[in-house]
Amino acid sequence: MRRSTFTDQPVTYGAVGGTQAPDLLYYPPKGYRPLIREARLGSGEERFQTAAASLMTWGVQRGSGITVTDAREGTGVQYEGVIFNPDGSPAKLQEHRQSEAIFAEDGSPYIVNGMTAVLKIPFWPIHVSAPVRVVYLIDEQDRVGFAYGTLHGHPESGEEAFIVEQRDDGSVWFVVRALSRPANGFYRATYPVLRLVQRHYTNKYLRSLLPARAA
Repeated sequence: MRRSTFTDQPVTYGAVGGTQAPDLLYYPPKGYRPLIREARLGSGEERFQTAAASLMTWGVQRGSGITVTDAREGTGVQYEGVIFNPDGSPAKLQEHRQSEAIFAEDGSPYIVNGMTAVLKIPFWPIHVSAPVRVVYLIDEQDRVGFAYGTLHGHPESGEEAFIVEQRDDGSVWFVVRALSRPANGFYRATYPVLRLVQRHYTNKYLRSLLPARAA
């Protein structure tokens, strides 16, 4: 029997698509800590398109000092994600159209649903490995993004979404939405440190797509 790898594994939490819930901050899954942060990136269609292209080629992670390794298209378990009603109740599974592979101008492939990767996160003298799977995409005229869920071996259990959106006034915003808890007893014992690390990288995420940083 072929030895199982992280690409064959399901995510380590049950609320797949939960970062889409309108009431995430107020009614997160039991035991999970919610987070919503946002930063303005500028305004205009060009700014939106540039930020979206960077986002969908791991620009947020790489711009935050994280190394993206072992990125593979969806050969294992895939998820459709959930669309929520305005009152926060789940409505239906999100539909993802089948399309050709998309590449950025530098040849980097765009993130696709079901893709797996291992994030190498600098943690003082070492790098922590954090396996993830992309669980849904957002591909709308004024909103682009994706979310990944944690796989076995990740320090946390949960989901994180990264969204670039152009609002009615033309302004462009980057939004991070997450739900998380420590993955096991070891990380629960070091939870205060884990929260500081999460806060540190969330702040770096929010700066990663700013025009000055992109330049």
